[in-house]
Amino acid sequence: MQENETKNEYLTGRERTVRADGLELWAEDFGDPDHPAVLLVMGAQAQGIQWNDGIVRRLVDGGRRVIRYDHRDTGRSSTVDFAAQPYTVADMACDALAVLDAFGVARAHLVGASLGGIIAQHLAVTHARRVLTLTSLSSQPLGTDTAAAVQRVLEGAPPLPGELPPPKPELLAALVSAFPKGQADLEEYLAARLPLWRVLHGPALPFHEDEYRAMEHRVYERARDLQAALNHTFAGTAPMGSTADLVSVTAPTLVLHGTEDPMFPPEHAEATAAAVPGARLVMVQGMGHTLPQALDDLLADEILHHTERA
Repeated sequence: MQENETKNEYLTGRERTVRADGLELWAEDFGDPDHPAVLLVMGAQAQGIQWNDGIVRRLVDGGRRVIRYDHRDTGRSSTVDFAAQPYTVADMACDALAVLDAFGVARAHLVGASLGGIIAQHLAVTHARRVLTLTSLSSQPLGTDTAAAVQRVLEGAPPLPGELPPPKPELLAALVSAFPKGQADLEEYLAARLPLWRVLHGPALPFHEDEYRAMEHRVYERARDLQAALNHTFAGTAPMGSTADLVSVTAPTLVLHGTEDPMFPPEHAEATAAAVPGARLVMVQGMGHTLPQALDDLLADEILHHTERA
């Protein structure tokens, strides 16, 4: 998931530092504080600014207060010595609640992308009173063990009965070289990252390299430690609920997903929607596992329409 801006004039909100679990989390909000709040939760290894400015603008114009933040180990938030202080995705979900508390928001519309979708689903199960609506974007059902599925692919073992499909082989290949080791300079970093974004973007929609180059340039400049984001992979190995837990979700739920998603093929979206009572599934034609600027209005309008239900 990514924020794509080709210009250097980025949207800036009201920034603040949120203290949570002994850490400092960077966050910002936009719009009228009296309007319904939308908390944007990014995916693994992704910064809060990777929510497109175009999506934020359209949500604000639609009468929403929008909050986005950097996960621990990304962007301007604190980095963690994972060996000394391991954490889980459930801890990252607590970070999201701390962000809401810091902004004085008792209940919010949760919009989570990729791992952010898992965090949002978890909160809809465990902290239902805090969740006005749930939007799971480019994600998978709570409790899905993708790491184990990938391991079976690498070992040449068959999938388990009823198992959701693993990431596409071309994506697994691209991930091997997507994180430069050591202190890479900007051009070395971009050379490693752009091939990954091309695969994540998918084959259907035009790939505009300048969008992703500008996004990764900004990520590079903002990060305290680019390698720290890999801790999210370790955090994700700890069990956190099951798909069956989603039957308890009472918040109106939207599942938004691309037809060309190479990370979580469409079956993941179908399974999520089937597990949440009354969930609405919207498949976005041609979208992969990224947020191209060309889809800003479509995605924001779906979120606006959905959040009007609460």
